[in-house]
Amino acid sequence: MSTQIAQTAVVDPRAKLGTNVRIGHFCVIGPDVSIGDDTLLEDHVVLSGVTSLGEENHVFPGCVIGADPQDTSYKGTPTQVQIGDGNVFREYCTVNRATEKEDGITRVGHNNYFMAHTHIAHDCKVGDRNVMANNVMIGGHAHIGNDITIAGGVGIVHFASVGNMSFISAMARVLHDVPPYIIVDGQPAKPRAVNTIGMKRHGFPKEDIEILTKAYKLLYRSYVGLDAAKEQLLSTGPIRPVLRELFNFMDTTVAGQKGRGRDRRRKAA
Repeated sequence: MSTQIAQTAVVDPRAKLGTNVRIGHFCVIGPDVSIGDDTLLEDHVVLSGVTSLGEENHVFPGCVIGADPQDTSYKGTPTQVQIGDGNVFREYCTVNRATEKEDGITRVGHNNYFMAHTHIAHDCKVGDRNVMANNVMIGGHAHIGNDITIAGGVGIVHFASVGNMSFISAMARVLHDVPPYIIVDGQPAKPRAVNTIGMKRHGFPKEDIEILTKAYKLLYRSYVGLDAAKEQLLSTGPIRPVLRELFNFMDTTVAGQKGRGRDRRRKAA
């Protein structure tokens, strides 16, 4: 099939469109935008700035991708938004392009599902296969891993990191890094349990769940501290990769400030 552009859409002739791209009514596509094959833009979508979308993305009405970062220090340089393949952006999602403070790219991976009014701020890095419910707000410079579920109304502070396969409960206020494989909840959000249901759904063996449960109890129930938990669990083998991932993540977190490992970047940013 050939590319289809509604008569009321405004598409700059310099924009790069793949095959079988469909652009709905009243969309506005800027000159430095590229859109991959089989991508569908429904009505009233705005793509601006230096923005690239991969293949088979579905963007629902009212989304704005590539607009200026909401940062008063931004100087108007041609920073970017890079989006992978197979993502769904439901109504009125926003993805802001980066500032000049890191690598100049706001990046979204593959096969994510962003429900209505999700906001991805400047300089964020979002991985693959994440699900974010309505009104999730991700602050600037945050890093979001893979296979994460974020429930509705969650606010994630700037420079926070969210580990793989974690779960953030609805209305949580995330002020600190969220460890991988952990459920957090509350205001401020705190670890509550291992994400056993998510791990089972993704085919993790029971041995992974059991060792993470032991680590969780040591860290958040017995409060033995990170070093003592590592010594106890890493001194006996075999050392499962999920446990190493958890401890590596937490090593980075404690090396930062205010419970956020990436806060070490604040001086540079």
